[in-house]
Amino acid sequence: MAQIIPIVSDALQATIRRLLPSQNGFGEDLQAQNVIVPIIDLTPSAEGSAIGTDLQTALAFGSQTAFNAANATVIVANVPGFYRVFGAATVNSVSGSFQFARFALSNGLSSKIIWEMQIGATTNGSTPNNVFDFNVFLDTGDALDAQASSETVIGGSSRQIASKQGELINPSGFTAS
Repeated sequence: MAQIIPIVSDALQATIRRLLPSQNGFGEDLQAQNVIVPIIDLTPSAEGSAIGTDLQTALAFGSQTAFNAANATVIVANVPGFYRVFGAATVNSVSGSFQFARFALSNGLSSKIIWEMQIGATTNGSTPNNVFDFNVFLDTGDALDAQASSETVIGGSSRQIASKQGELINPSGFTAS
């Protein structure tokens, strides 16, 4: 005989509201049953995207921002949310001085290096192009900087892939069919 049992859980209710925004404000408790029911996975659509996350993070002409830093610090992103950052860096040292290419997160008071490549002060030479591809989260007041010393070049693209609340942002021009 089929049984339906109410489930009272704030954690499960919060997850349902986050994953299924269309159910936000739905007044009924969650329920469990002991009947086998076929399941259709609507997770991508419920999360606001009709494509997989690997495709959802794709760079697109209308939604990417290019950056290039040579002997400079450049702000890559400073709007709250999740970002994909992709590109390459080359570090040269012809003068025998310390050289670097790095990304740093800052909150206006302090800075933390999250990716770096360097050549020491006693080394003359260069590093081959070093490719980077990472995701980063910025809270309100945070910024992501690309920093390049005098003989260094770091360049690439960034794209916001989700809002601060985790709502996915599809590539520019993409429409689900």
